[in-house]
Amino acid sequence: MPEGNLTPPEVLRAAELTERYGTLDGTALMLAVLKEEFPGTIALVSSFGTESAVLLALAAEVDPAVPVIFVDTGKLFGETLRYRDQLVTRLGLTDVRTVGAGKGDLAAADKDGLLWQKAPDACCHLRKTLPLRDALHGFEAWITGRKRFQASTRAAIPLFETQDRQIKVNPLALWDRERLDEEFARRDLPRHPLEEDGFLSIGCYTCTERVAPGADPRSGRWAGLGKTECGIHTTNSNYSDAWTI
Repeated sequence: MPEGNLTPPEVLRAAELTERYGTLDGTALMLAVLKEEFPGTIALVSSFGTESAVLLALAAEVDPAVPVIFVDTGKLFGETLRYRDQLVTRLGLTDVRTVGAGKGDLAAADKDGLLWQKAPDACCHLRKTLPLRDALHGFEAWITGRKRFQASTRAAIPLFETQDRQIKVNPLALWDRERLDEEFARRDLPRHPLEEDGFLSIGCYTCTERVAPGADPRSGRWAGLGKTECGIHTTNSNYSDAWTI
């Protein structure tokens, strides 16, 4: 078989992990990936948004020293930053790494801070995708809090997948809203302060709106733009590391 047709090793690994742990989720899956499969080589990526506390609590229960990567775009709600600090203290997380775009990159590509208006995809790439890619360098795998119920575009999220030659783990992919709420209550976890005001999925204040009753939780993100993801969970971004606006 020609070399170009060989299945990438990370794809084979994801299939192997699915075969081995495909009936697990939540704490059991977290324990498997943190302690058995990727000890010391896995990070958890969190936005510290409305549903983040559950995933963080599961991870802290298994290993409070797991690296947690938080991307600060410079345009986040103050409530999100304070919520991050509250959860870090509450859960005893000891390795939370806040990352973001460098001053030089911002000066070159978003000097007036209005790139989000002109080219929202490019803004996300500059302020979120590139800093996270750099922060994840050297890790074999990373954990996300994505769930199938969040949006129609996430309805088929698997427990294990691959992106940029890394394994991506989604321990809560199969959880529904009821189970998530039950876990919040069981653990007495604090809620994001903006949730009660109708913000069900929270990103930058420039591109986040309240969610209409009964709508997808993520429908308040980039409303009216035909955009559903920031690019963090997209392979082969349309944007290079440099561009001209």
